[in-house]
Amino acid sequence: MNKHKLIITSTAALCLAGAPGALAQVTPAPALELPPAPKWESSANAGLSYTSGNSDTLLVTAGLDTKRKGERDEWAFGAKGAYGKSDGTSNNELAAGYGQYNYLFTERFYGYARVDALYDGIADIDYQVNLSPGVGYYFIKNDRTTLAGEFGPGYMWVKKGGVADDYATLRFTERFEQKLGDKARLWQSLTYLPQIDDWGNYTLAAEIGIEAPIVKDLSLRLVATDLFNSRPAPGKKENDFMLVGGVAYKF
Repeated sequence: MNKHKLIITSTAALCLAGAPGALAQVTPAPALELPPAPKWESSANAGLSYTSGNSDTLLVTAGLDTKRKGERDEWAFGAKGAYGKSDGTSNNELAAGYGQYNYLFTERFYGYARVDALYDGIADIDYQVNLSPGVGYYFIKNDRTTLAGEFGPGYMWVKKGGVADDYATLRFTERFEQKLGDKARLWQSLTYLPQIDDWGNYTLAAEIGIEAPIVKDLSLRLVATDLFNSRPAPGKKENDFMLVGGVAYKF
């Protein structure tokens, strides 16, 4: 009995003395720490303008944007709408949305798939949908500044002036964003969509905006958009411009 006790005591003493083989058997492997999953960054915005008296006008705008940037892919979705009246007559009826997925082949070069949809009651556009895959490149990409160009084929389905049509397009896009301090930012984009077999038929969409915080998660914003349609519906103008001030809430 004493002999067995001596063997057990000697083994315990060997472990406590730091025997490498014994410690390797009893020390658990450290847990692997996975990088945090990328988060969605979302923003809701709204604008309101109202006058009464010699002229009664009302303009209401609202929008929602969300995006997520991972190590190898990027997602972005957005929707916006506007409704306006002047002296009892509608002068703005718009709804638009988009979705885009980017897969990064390198840090700057990527492939994308995008869909855009538009309804504009004042311009007599019942629907305009463009689906486009393509490639893009970040000419500038850092924590404060991004400048990207995109190009790809597409296909357009449109109904304006009561007439439906569909045709192949090309998509040329330039996007720029500059952070101004911790929260403020300036952005700009330009998209040119010509019909492949008739370059006289095209749309040109431009946007520029600036946003600055007033309190935590709440910002003031001013956005100008311009949509040029080379062949509008009968009786409608080619160009639509809108300048809207409002607030944005980030979550």
